[in-house]
Amino acid sequence: MARGRARKGAFGPVEGGGAAIALDADEISILRSLAVQLLELIGPGPGAADADPDPLAEIFAEGPSKPPEDPALARLFPNAYEDDESAAEFRRFTENDLRARKRDDALAMVRGLDRGGSGIELSAQEARQWMGALNDLRLTIGVYLDVSEDDQNGLYHLPDDDDRKPMVMAYLWLGHLQESLVEAITS
Repeated sequence: MARGRARKGAFGPVEGGGAAIALDADEISILRSLAVQLLELIGPGPGAADADPDPLAEIFAEGPSKPPEDPALARLFPNAYEDDESAAEFRRFTENDLRARKRDDALAMVRGLDRGGSGIELSAQEARQWMGALNDLRLTIGVYLDVSEDDQNGLYHLPDDDDRKPMVMAYLWLGHLQESLVEAITS
């Protein structure tokens, strides 16, 4: 494969450490919809409702001290410590930045999909952001599907009429995209 050329359904490397992929309209629509849903799940950042937010106040804004109640958000923003007091203190000073990074990653995916047509080429920075967004999407879907490493729930062998089948297929497809992106940016 020539460097810088998009492959159908899998990322390939491009000069400068980026990646390229060719997606059809349905794949673009699905990825875009998932990224937008992830943005909605993560929520707006601090000061998003303010017409003229104070940038200095945002830098020093404290985040939440309790883990999110939503299981998917709890997976995206897990406790860093087992000790409740240490976990709360760490969360208070880091979660806003982590949320902002996850929003930026998902937005980079949406923007890349919007500008790319069927052939999407990502810079090295955009490829790293897509890697984060793909990971967050898989984690989120995995929580809702109750995915386990050993597939004790039989999710990978569902009958076609099971309502979970489309989400399992999306989960597996996102894993394929993520794996091919890792290969593309590390080759």
